[in-house]
Amino acid sequence: MLDDVDHVGIATTDLEAEVERYRRAFDIEPVHRETVESQGVEEVLFRAGTSYVQLLRPLGPDTPVGRFLARRGEGVHHVGYRVGDIRAAIKHLERAGLRVIDPEPRPGSRGTTVAFVHPKAMGGVLVELVQEA
Repeated sequence: MLDDVDHVGIATTDLEAEVERYRRAFDIEPVHRETVESQGVEEVLFRAGTSYVQLLRPLGPDTPVGRFLARRGEGVHHVGYRVGDIRAAIKHLERAGLRVIDPEPRPGSRGTTVAFVHPKAMGGVLVELVQEA
């Protein structure tokens, strides 16, 4: 069901400083930048092999990433897994008795379709399923 790790999402309060840190540390440049209003974030992606490091800045304190930062501070927010058929993946997880946040996929960044799986269903890790366009 899982094709690859799509990305690791890292929450930060200062997106520009974090972008510069990744540039300096790994001598890499961002490959994508986007504001995703529906998810309340601005993101910057760095390619890492076939996957990405996704830096996330909340658009406000009452967004999922904003609330995460208030509770836990900066750091890993979620892991995104690439799937070939997101609807089939959601149904599979539901049949397995796992709690999904999004029973229906929604638009993500880069033209993807995404759905989240509740951290309580995945050992405390927020999981994002990602189907490429």
